[in-house]
Amino acid sequence: MTAAQRTPLRGEIWFVQLPTDPPGKGPRPAVIVSLDERNRHPRAEDVLVVPFTTSIHKTALTHLLLSPGETGLNEPACLRAENITIVPKSLLREPKRQLRSLSNSKICEIADLVSLAMGCPRK
Repeated sequence: MTAAQRTPLRGEIWFVQLPTDPPGKGPRPAVIVSLDERNRHPRAEDVLVVPFTTSIHKTALTHLLLSPGETGLNEPACLRAENITIVPKSLLREPKRQLRSLSNSKICEIADLVSLAMGCPRK
């Protein structure tokens, strides 16, 4: 993380170039899902994120569709819970314009989908 970059917080949407993205693909939005205690820790060099996609598959049980009004993004997008990953803070880029932060209840909904992606049924 550069000195000028602020600490990413839980529920915020940042942009990141994921190592698994194809070459030439630009940074994608991702929501920070790790706890702020971890995000703020001076020795924590990475954060836990769930990436967005605009490739919407209505049958994907582990995707959470969010509207532009919920995210501040320009179009509807899905969070892909099965792609939860850690990324170094140094790879995060703040959005150029203010985006919305997801609520604790939305983050917990994502956590339920991550559990589902791991084969653990919803409670």
